[in-house]
Amino acid sequence: MSARVDRVVTAGVFTLDGGTWEVENNVWLVGDDEECVVIDAAHDAGAVAAAVGDRRLVAVVCTHAHNDHVNAAPALADRYGAPVLLHPDDRPLWDLTHPGRAPDAELGDGEVIKVGGVELRVLHTPGHAPGACCLYAPGAEVVFTGDTLFAGGPGATGRSYSDFPTIVASIRDRLLTLPPETTVHTGHGASTTIGAEAPALPRWLAEVAAR
Repeated sequence: MSARVDRVVTAGVFTLDGGTWEVENNVWLVGDDEECVVIDAAHDAGAVAAAVGDRRLVAVVCTHAHNDHVNAAPALADRYGAPVLLHPDDRPLWDLTHPGRAPDAELGDGEVIKVGGVELRVLHTPGHAPGACCLYAPGAEVVFTGDTLFAGGPGATGRSYSDFPTIVASIRDRLLTLPPETTVHTGHGASTTIGAEAPALPRWLAEVAAR
């Protein structure tokens, strides 16, 4: 049976470094008809819960801890009794949004999350944020990249805790090594494929060298 992948689009505000921006976020649910994980519980716990329905929620997985990706995570997790998972390097960002509520467990590079017959492999991909992670499901030929890789290139690196050379290295070493037909489900906007984005790597490397 192929993986069940659902998308919920939620809207709200991204806040960092004293600025605020209106954003729409992709919230991804992965599993089957009995259980799922939620990747990036953004803005509206009720809307995400409606998509979970009566399935067992195995975990709320955070690709990184910018507020627009984690602001609904505790409410959703508490509603289902599920743990919130976050890479420890992103704890300073998490604490900006949830200073009184720690994540329940740490995401580690190479860890495998099993849900509904799907295996999600954790790939630590710093750059957009120090603890940014992607989740690769080889059996489903899909990777969930949060804000690390989009249709059109790397995620933003112009704010605190981010670094352009680091994100390019993460994409080169951890993502562009995946099969080119792998579908890339992103944190915002349209999906893409590894093969569609790979040809731009020389341009990104040239930009790194020019800095």
